[in-house]
Amino acid sequence: MTFQGWPAEALDFYEHLEADNSRTFWQSHKEQYEQAVREPMERLLAELEPEFGPGKIFRPNRDVRFSADKSPYKTHIGAHLTAGGYVQLSADGLACGNGLYQLAPDQLDRYRAAVAEDVTGAELERVIDAVRAAGPQVVGRDSLKSAPRGYPKDHPRIELLRHKGLIAWQEWPPAKWLGTRTAYQRITAFLRDSQPLKDWLDGHVGPSELPPR
Repeated sequence: MTFQGWPAEALDFYEHLEADNSRTFWQSHKEQYEQAVREPMERLLAELEPEFGPGKIFRPNRDVRFSADKSPYKTHIGAHLTAGGYVQLSADGLACGNGLYQLAPDQLDRYRAAVAEDVTGAELERVIDAVRAAGPQVVGRDSLKSAPRGYPKDHPRIELLRHKGLIAWQEWPPAKWLGTRTAYQRITAFLRDSQPLKDWLDGHVGPSELPPR
């Protein structure tokens, strides 16, 4: 069965979950979650796999061990594609991301070296311009307020050097097309448009080589 978007019941589910984030609500509406939210995401990932690799849906439970907010459930469904890319649905609509959200220390060293180098740094600037021209935003994450140690404050790419993560991101508010094939078309367009950024990060940063914590 092909992916035909998410029905209105999916957004209704998350609107009500935001108002009543409890195990009681979840258990009494679990069938709605499975049919209106999770099953469409599974169909989407199956269709994306030939081009973008297998996908994994994140668990709906929040990790509340170190959080002041003890709400037990996430108010969105998110899935990660192994070849790169992230898809999220919530009451606020659809969102997609691609890139490296949080750089490990060794990745951060390689990222900054590549940004600082004239050829690879200028290449990244061109990639960012091209991705933005296609529609997605390119945003840094957890950016420093000043220059990182060892880099001059007046470096021509100081803004990029300050980032500890770099992603392409695009959001769409709720609309009727979310329940149609248009949702698939917009997701695949984003993934293709953002691929140059992912390619640059893969080529110049790559995965972390540090042992897992």
